[in-house]
Amino acid sequence: MHILRFSDLCAQGQARGQRVFIRADLNVPQDDAGRITEDTRIRASVPCIQMALEAGAAVMVTSHLGRPTEGEFKPEDSLAPVAQRLSELLGREVPLVADWVDGVQVQPGQVVLLENCRVNKGEKKNNPELAKKMAQLCDIYVNDAFGTAHRAEGTTYGIAEYAKVACAGPLLAAEIDAIQTALANPKRPLVAIVAGSKVSTKLTILQSLSKNVDGLVVGGGIANTFMLAAGLPIGKSLAEPDLVNEAKAVIAAMAARGAEVPIPTDVVVAKAFAADAPATVKKASEVAEDDLILDIGPETAAKLSAQLKAAGTIVWNGPVGVFEFDQFAGGTKAIAQAIAESSAFSIAGGGDTLAAIAKYGIEKDVGYISTGGGAFLEVLEGKTLPAFEILQKRAAG
Repeated sequence: MHILRFSDLCAQGQARGQRVFIRADLNVPQDDAGRITEDTRIRASVPCIQMALEAGAAVMVTSHLGRPTEGEFKPEDSLAPVAQRLSELLGREVPLVADWVDGVQVQPGQVVLLENCRVNKGEKKNNPELAKKMAQLCDIYVNDAFGTAHRAEGTTYGIAEYAKVACAGPLLAAEIDAIQTALANPKRPLVAIVAGSKVSTKLTILQSLSKNVDGLVVGGGIANTFMLAAGLPIGKSLAEPDLVNEAKAVIAAMAARGAEVPIPTDVVVAKAFAADAPATVKKASEVAEDDLILDIGPETAAKLSAQLKAAGTIVWNGPVGVFEFDQFAGGTKAIAQAIAESSAFSIAGGGDTLAAIAKYGIEKDVGYISTGGGAFLEVLEGKTLPAFEILQKRAAG
């Protein structure tokens, strides 16, 4: 994927004295009082901002926050808490600028934060007039927001069409490199773990991956539907019986390529979905009518762990059991540890996956942790993300 990289422009001295507009992803969770409860995205955006400042640019940064109504600014939509946190992280004051579309005052060596971009009328629908106005604010447009790369909005697509120069920031470039390593040029065997409560939400991902991967591990409620497709009893477990034929088609597509979807041989069941529900390990063929499957069993976990340790590339999206409850966390813990011990290049994404990675402390052992939930899933589906598409077009001239 050929794109211009902001790091290259800075290294060549092309950002000195230039007005640089950075679209970051600063959409962080806040409590009812507006205090930031988790600042990973802000911290992840700092390297791009520092790179621009050190290169001698006049720096503007913007992001969306929450779901504001276009054209109606409310105090709870303000990036003020983000500006305060950015100031702390950068060790300098970061002024917050409202009503910025018609002009911004910023000098080389300075940085300002432009108020919530989704308050601007026309942002979500990528209005060309708005995009052209924003493009006039800068000499270099930098997209460093992978979390919104699957949306064609004013600050993620339109401005990139009209800006003098459009490039990828270090965070976005790292995502592109990791995705290409994992999916475009993977070291084989390529094993994907796709888990979640419903097949319907991940069906297109499963179908897309089934054409490319050597092993497709399904987990959670998705695995229950695949167990039904394999003729196994699942009791009263969460499943989608109407998608059994689709599950069979995925199994058949994999088998036709000499690849497989490993079906659990043992499971961990309970009579109720509760934090204190007693857990029982059973053979997959012996699940009772009143059982709920809440995790894979130790035999299945051991087999999958061996497969992951022998992989060349691993893509991980979703825990394989209800890992929030310790008695149903064994499968996810085993998979996390196998990924950590594997010499494979691993890429992981999705909120629950990140929570599992944090719970088992394997952050440093995963090759790349993707910050974008929806964008990561669309990449797995084989879709071309709008932000990637426009940056490639601009790089091609």
